[in-house]
Amino acid sequence: MSAFPLLVATDLDGTIVRSDGAISPRTVAAFARVEAAGARFTLVTGRPPRVMRGIARTFGHRGTAICSNGALEYDMRTEAVTARHLIQPEALVAAARALRAAVPGIGLAVERPDGRAADEVYQAVSWDTNQSIPRPGEAALFGEPAAKLLARHLGYSPDELLALAAPVLNGLVSVSHSNGKGLVEAAAVGVSKATAVAELAARCGISPAEVIAFGDMPNDLPLLTWAGVSCAVANAHPAVLAAANRVIGGHDEDGVAAYLEQVYPAGRALGAGGAEALRLDDSRVVPGGDQEGGRGFDEAGRAADEDAGIGVRWPPRGGDGLGADPAGGHPLGRAAGVEIGEGEG
Repeated sequence: MSAFPLLVATDLDGTIVRSDGAISPRTVAAFARVEAAGARFTLVTGRPPRVMRGIARTFGHRGTAICSNGALEYDMRTEAVTARHLIQPEALVAAARALRAAVPGIGLAVERPDGRAADEVYQAVSWDTNQSIPRPGEAALFGEPAAKLLARHLGYSPDELLALAAPVLNGLVSVSHSNGKGLVEAAAVGVSKATAVAELAARCGISPAEVIAFGDMPNDLPLLTWAGVSCAVANAHPAVLAAANRVIGGHDEDGVAAYLEQVYPAGRALGAGGAEALRLDDSRVVPGGDQEGGRGFDEAGRAADEDAGIGVRWPPRGGDGLGADPAGGHPLGRAAGVEIGEGEG
């Protein structure tokens, strides 16, 4: 086990994006600490790549983002989609039929890697307010693979709509929500924030026990149950507050930044010894902290950190449910949803 988590995976909207739509300088600096320690961070969001350019600039075009709730992997250096897990047309058609039968008057839209489209009923808010959404007709709308299927009915809360949608979509797509107005969102069966982060971690040789995750909404539940340590911000959905290992400060209080400042103290880094190295990306090799000659984290390490006034222990002590199924085991967390506003968290 390394001295610190080797991978930090965080949701965006409602978790590190504040109510005013901004990511604070303190939060950006906290993620710089993660990299300085020799670890990696990834942003894990319901947002589609088309609205990620500003986020990429904020983080200096560094790292990877998991977009569309696990359906798309986005390189923030090149602003290119590098991996895709899409809903196939036959599943889209069947899911649309089931939703319309279960919730009369529901509007449907799809997000694709290169754009979006909607039926004649779907009502746009948040990212797409005051923008023209293509409405190409049924055959074109559902005739190509999509990253996400969006379903909106403003007569229901997200929890109410999810309760209606989940039973009829079982086996067709994975559905959840992120508190968007009357909105639920679906990804391909078996695709979630957790599955995408698990793929990324495996490529880097990182185990679930070496991952810390942050979130606020039901679409974050698969990731939070898979990661070694899960943290819910104080403003999170009740199901997330109940499922997480820890509850931290809210998004408007820079709660994630405050927590990371304790886990990754300034000036501390993983040990430099050892015969093996952890490859984080194409340009960077970081020595493994738990190899012979590196700094492991044992009882002496805990004591030293306590003497230094560091309030968060790593690795955690028991009861954290390490290595849960990345497809998600929580009733609200088996699927991919989105985040605040248009469900793009």
